[in-house]
Amino acid sequence: MVKRRILLIGGNYSPEPTGIGKYNGEMVRWLAEQGNDCTVVTTYPYYPQWKVQSPYIKSCFWFTTEFQNVRNGHPIKVIRCPHFVPKNPTGLNRMISEFSFFFSAYLVMMVLLFKKKYDNIITVAPPFEMGLLGILYKKIRGGEFLYHIQDLQIDAARDLAIVKSKLIIDIFLSIEAFIIRQADTVSTISSGMIKKVKHKYDKEIRFFPNWVDISTFYPLQNRDILKSTYGFNTSDKIILYSGAIGNKQGLEAILDCAKCLENRHDIKFAICGSGPYKENLIKMKERLNLQNVVFLPLQPLKMFNSFLNMADIHLVLQKSGAGDLVMPSKLSTILSVGGVAIVTASKGTSLHDVISSNNLGILVEPDNKEALLDAITSAVDDEFKDKKENARLYAENNLSAHIILDDFFSTVFKIDKNRMKPSLGGFMAKIA
Repeated sequence: MVKRRILLIGGNYSPEPTGIGKYNGEMVRWLAEQGNDCTVVTTYPYYPQWKVQSPYIKSCFWFTTEFQNVRNGHPIKVIRCPHFVPKNPTGLNRMISEFSFFFSAYLVMMVLLFKKKYDNIITVAPPFEMGLLGILYKKIRGGEFLYHIQDLQIDAARDLAIVKSKLIIDIFLSIEAFIIRQADTVSTISSGMIKKVKHKYDKEIRFFPNWVDISTFYPLQNRDILKSTYGFNTSDKIILYSGAIGNKQGLEAILDCAKCLENRHDIKFAICGSGPYKENLIKMKERLNLQNVVFLPLQPLKMFNSFLNMADIHLVLQKSGAGDLVMPSKLSTILSVGGVAIVTASKGTSLHDVISSNNLGILVEPDNKEALLDAITSAVDDEFKDKKENARLYAENNLSAHIILDDFFSTVFKIDKNRMKPSLGGFMAKIA
């Protein structure tokens, strides 16, 4: 029996493998498995490559509709909208990209307003302005509006100097304030981000953290043997960064550390992922003539657990300006596989508090290359048995996908948790 009709409006969605698209896809799939009738208005998959991906390349210039099959649930209706995808996502290009999607999604909303009513409208920021479409639907057709914040996009654009115009920032903040005031529920992913939103707006903010499928990502034995699968020696010490390769991570520090450690022939740095800053790093590697740095493509899902298990040390890096404006989603999978991470986080941020209070990793002050180098040098020869056990235990107790989604939506929808289906239903499964 259908419980609710739910509409998600979001700029990223499955099959994007990382970031907001990954979480949006898993959330909607879970909601559909609970018997809800779900529709998604989104873009064509382009992140983190910043290029529309196959098999959507030929169809991405117009609106298309697809249906994603769900086990024991209604198929998810996905309406994909054309939008501008910049090859070089600068601040201006990103704004053009987001507003091109906003315009396309607005046209879709004009049609959906005359269709069967949705009970719940969810928008996920970024892009923050999609919240205006949620308000539009709520004002005309009714329904409850949930505004979920994955990144404090406007604050990050200001503090990282991605957008330098104070006038534009002030306009964006005014729009954000209007959206948050109109939303029935506002949520975000960390306690630090909750504090920042509450500091700006007098509004109750719910905690809705990112999650991990602990049955898909788990510790493996004989991790050293896995290294040969990716072209390394079993005796190599692998320092891995896996995730989006953008400006806010400060990844050039990895290459600086690699240069300092080039005489340690057993230490190898692996940078896995895609993003607008990747070519800069490759050129920097060539300029420094580094033989101990390897760039790897995004790994297929079926191999990702073994890939993460291969690493001796994981890097979770971000610049100091990011602070509590973003929460690195890659950390959840690292913890789930029992990995040890070197994390750049300032004292007082949520990320720092979680790592330090639970003894989950090694903390380094952001933008301090010397401290990062010292941490890597001292960490490569340590087993960190306690930290590995703590990481997995923390993931099991705090990051389980079903627990987080069950707790959050049972509260938002005001329903009995015992009636929620326990199955994850192939959270990470390939879309049929």
